[in-house]
Amino acid sequence: MNACARPIHISVVGGSAEDSDSTWYELAEEVGALVAERGCVLVNGGGSGTMVASARGAKRAGGTTVAILPGMSRSEANLYVDHAVPTGMGHLRNTVVVHSADAVIALPGSWGTLSEIAMARVWNKPVVALPFWAHFFGEHGSEMGFGGVHFAKDAGDAVSMALTLVQEQTLRVRS
Repeated sequence: MNACARPIHISVVGGSAEDSDSTWYELAEEVGALVAERGCVLVNGGGSGTMVASARGAKRAGGTTVAILPGMSRSEANLYVDHAVPTGMGHLRNTVVVHSADAVIALPGSWGTLSEIAMARVWNKPVVALPFWAHFFGEHGSEMGFGGVHFAKDAGDAVSMALTLVQEQTLRVRS
């Protein structure tokens, strides 16, 4: 558990496809559990796929979950959400998902996930991506202006890396 007065908030972003047999779905659940075990708050979009899997993992590990919803009703949130924030913003709510976090962990997804990664980097938020995104950013990502996305090999590595990056960023801001 972290010793901060306020817990670190980690946004877990990724696709909304519902595929509980998927390796990526299992990875999302594991990431959520590890976020909770480290004493952090999990933030996501509150829907299906990566969102339900990561929230379920966090809840099973005794954590707190926050969902930033695209619609107008708290009832849109999946069953593993503690705090649902309806925005009425549709996909624009992705900005709130990212801005609510101290770091972002990116699992496989599509355009919405890519927009969250981009917004996190615009706001200088640490981003840890799982290998799925390596094909997009590739080894030449920094040369093309896509620097700052860190790659993790697995769920444990992703959560540890995200927390380290938040701590490093906090130290830089204080000095």
